[in-house]
This record gives sequence, C-alpha cells and structure tokens, in this order.
Amino acid sequence: MTYVMSDIHGCFDRYSEMLDLIDFSDNDTLFVIGDVIDRGDGSVLLLQDMSMRANVIPIMGNHEYAACSVLPQMLMLMQEITEESSEELLKTGLEKGIDVMKFAEDVNAWNEIGGDATIQGFRELPADEREYLLEYLEEFSLYEIVKVNGKKYVLTHFGLPAGATAKNLDTFDAWDFVTAEMNYNKQYFNDAFLVTGHLPTFEVDESARGRIYRNCNNISIDAGAIAGEKLACLCLDTDEEFYV
Repeated sequence: MTYVMSDIHGCFDRYSEMLDLIDFSDNDTLFVIGDVIDRGDGSVLLLQDMSMRANVIPIMGNHEYAACSVLPQMLMLMQEITEESSEELLKTGLEKGIDVMKFAEDVNAWNEIGGDATIQGFRELPADEREYLLEYLEEFSLYEIVKVNGKKYVLTHFGLPAGATAKNLDTFDAWDFVTAEMNYNKQYFNDAFLVTGHLPTFEVDESARGRIYRNCNNISIDAGAIAGEKLACLCLDTDEEFYV
C-alpha cells in the first residue's frame, strides 16, 4: 500500500500510533510531505526513525527549509563552543567567516515557528549523529509524482509555484516552492490529484476541521495535529483515511 502523511511536527508518539494503525510494513511505502520537525519535542526521534526506513520518502516543508538554512552553521559552532554565550557565538562565528547578523536573523525566524524544539534535540546528539541527520534533511525532495491504481498524484508540501505543471516541476527551486500560494478552489491538473499539507484543513475550510479536505482534485491532508486536532494519513490505493 502507498500512504501519505503530513505536518507531524515532532509528534513522534502519534506517528508511531499511526504506523501501528495502518499496519505499516516493509511492503508499504509512506510519503511524508513536509513539516516533520519543530514545535513538538519528538523531532529528532522522527528523523531518526524515518531515516532508517527505506520505504519512508520525505518531502521538504517550510520547517525543513528553515532548518537547512540554519543547522550547517549551527553545527559548526557547536563543535567549537562549550558555553553558548552570545559573545562566544559572535566571536566564533566571525572567526569561521559566518555572517553572524544574517545567521542570527535566520535562527530567530526559525525559533518563531517552533525551531527551538528541534535545535534542543540536535544539541543533545553526538556530533556524528547531528551530521547524519543534517545530511538526511538536506536530501528531502521538493515533490514526488506517483501513480497508484492508474491514478496520478503530485505530492508537495506547499502547493505549486506559479507557472508549474507536472512536466516542468524540476525547473523550480526550493524558494519557489516555499513561497507558493495554494488555491484549493482551482483545479491544477485534469489528469492528476494534487496532495498538499502546510495549512491545517480548518484554515482551508472550517467544516473540514480535523479531517482531510478535498476540492477540485486537490487533497489537503494536514488535519492540524499540532493544533490539537488529528494526525491524518491517506491510503492512495484504497482512498481510505486514517486518524489518530
């Protein structure tokens, strides 16, 4: 079976519960379409678990994009710094050729969307594990196109950049996807379903609170787990919805 999940946001226990609910096995495939990390305190556990499963395919969300903008420099500083005073960070950053003002802005921006939980998780890891998980994060794809039972699905966290089609998606970069605006009342494909996360479904349509939302061949699967609602999972083979 082929499954899609989104916006787990560090909720490792719910993720584990969902894998049990769908009886996930080595014969199945799970696409996690962004925002695996941040806000919840299980972000590192999620990355560790997913990275060990060849049949779990991660797609980048805005939280992973923010992490990849900060973590390389942060990990470099962690190797050099034993006491995290602002003066020591500044001094060491300058010595390493880091634009410390830009770095500080990026860290603050990430913290504002819940990155502090992920940063703390990385701090507690051995250096080699930090590097391994950073490399894993940086390998997240921006989209995937899959066919199941004759149906085509375009999977991406944000929606589609302006001018994107199923044939030219590889011409857009991460920033194009991060800044894409999704219109759930627009049908993007005649021959494919567009599956997205990013916005909790209650922000798309209040009547879909805690549920998967569908309209115009668009399927929004962020049911709002981190906002006190359900974690959702969609089986593409059967169109069955699962919630924990």
